[in-house]
Amino acid sequence: MERSPISRRTFLSLTAAAGAGAALAACGSSGPGGGSSGGGSASTASYWFLTGQPGEGIRQAAAERFNKANPNNKLQFTAFENDAYKQKIKTAIGAGQAPTLIWGWGGGGLKSYVDAGQVEDLTDWFGQNAAVKDKLFPSSFGPATINGKIYAMPCETVQPIILYYNKKVFEQAGAKVPQSFEEMMALVPTFKNKGIAPFSLAGKARWTNMMWLEFLLDRIGGPDVFNAVFAGEKDAWSNPAVLDMLTKIQGMVAAGAFGKGFSSVDAAGNADQALLYTGKAAMMLHGGWTYGSMKNDGGKFVSSGQLGWMNFPPVEGGKGDPADTVGNPGQYLAISSKASAEQKETAKKFFQTGVLDQEEVKAWVNEGGSVPVVKGTESVLAASPDADFLKFVYDTSVNAKVFAQSWDQALSPTAAEALLDNIAKLFQNQVSPQQWVTNMNQVIGK
Repeated sequence: MERSPISRRTFLSLTAAAGAGAALAACGSSGPGGGSSGGGSASTASYWFLTGQPGEGIRQAAAERFNKANPNNKLQFTAFENDAYKQKIKTAIGAGQAPTLIWGWGGGGLKSYVDAGQVEDLTDWFGQNAAVKDKLFPSSFGPATINGKIYAMPCETVQPIILYYNKKVFEQAGAKVPQSFEEMMALVPTFKNKGIAPFSLAGKARWTNMMWLEFLLDRIGGPDVFNAVFAGEKDAWSNPAVLDMLTKIQGMVAAGAFGKGFSSVDAAGNADQALLYTGKAAMMLHGGWTYGSMKNDGGKFVSSGQLGWMNFPPVEGGKGDPADTVGNPGQYLAISSKASAEQKETAKKFFQTGVLDQEEVKAWVNEGGSVPVVKGTESVLAASPDADFLKFVYDTSVNAKVFAQSWDQALSPTAAEALLDNIAKLFQNQVSPQQWVTNMNQVIGK
């Protein structure tokens, strides 16, 4: 099932088993076998999305509001459990029977649809509907853009990766919040000498390790380095910035930056978060969704103001902009190229008037505890009991010139699996930085 926006990360697994879980119909009659034709009138557009609250309820309410306001342009919607959806949408698109509206995460998945000619080019439409585009975070369009053209509408919420820290641990150690990567590393012996892990890391889960590579490469080489990988350029991983990043990672492991036994710490049970809020670790690099679980599970750790947060600091001499971020810039709605002209018009009308309307924006904040990918929501965020954190997420997201998508989402499933495997080996010193580069160059474009 999909987790709530403040705690979800399950969807970043790109290798879900085929057919896992049963499809759950939330509403409508298109059912698991429904396609672009859907049911009802010729202008009825089919729309599949994920189960799991609060997201499912928020999506369904938005579709119902649109249907009420547009009796001649209705959406026929069906909800699926996460893994079942991934398999169902892949099969439907491959058979040319996709729903009119294709919900997804952009990046590598969307690129595969574009390459197969299965989704509409929306570039001109956004050019003609500037108000729709201008209300959204500019950075949210990154994973929606393939070869310079826009193929999906950003929607829902944003989840940057954040450097959290325990203020009480810092105070007890007499440590100052680091302003650079080098200052972070200088704090490693300070915390180790007090028996505290400098950084909490759930090394048993490969994707948690990945967040360190994503930020370090961005801060060292800027966004163009990974963009070359995403674009499929031959030997793109051979950029000197990559070797620098990999060497720094193994240097952190050797210095004990992640504490003893980090490779056995499991993210599935939030054990890494527990190390931070119990004072056994000083810092943790993790997704915005962990704020909610630490608030729920950490006693008074969050409510008492012991939790601090910041964007990843710069690396001295690096080319990256310290205002940029990585993570999940949003979720995405593409339009099937196989849909009828009437269905496509209904979908575009939903983009104009239904997606992220005022009610949906309030729901994602108040029910989901998240920041929608919409500008100008400061007053809604300010009314939340988590206003300070949500404002930080909002400011980080809207001010980032580049909001890089998580690598395992940006790449194809084949390349993503090789990436995660080699990252795990890197942290266990089972591959050298140069071997890592060689291995990853072999799967570029696959």
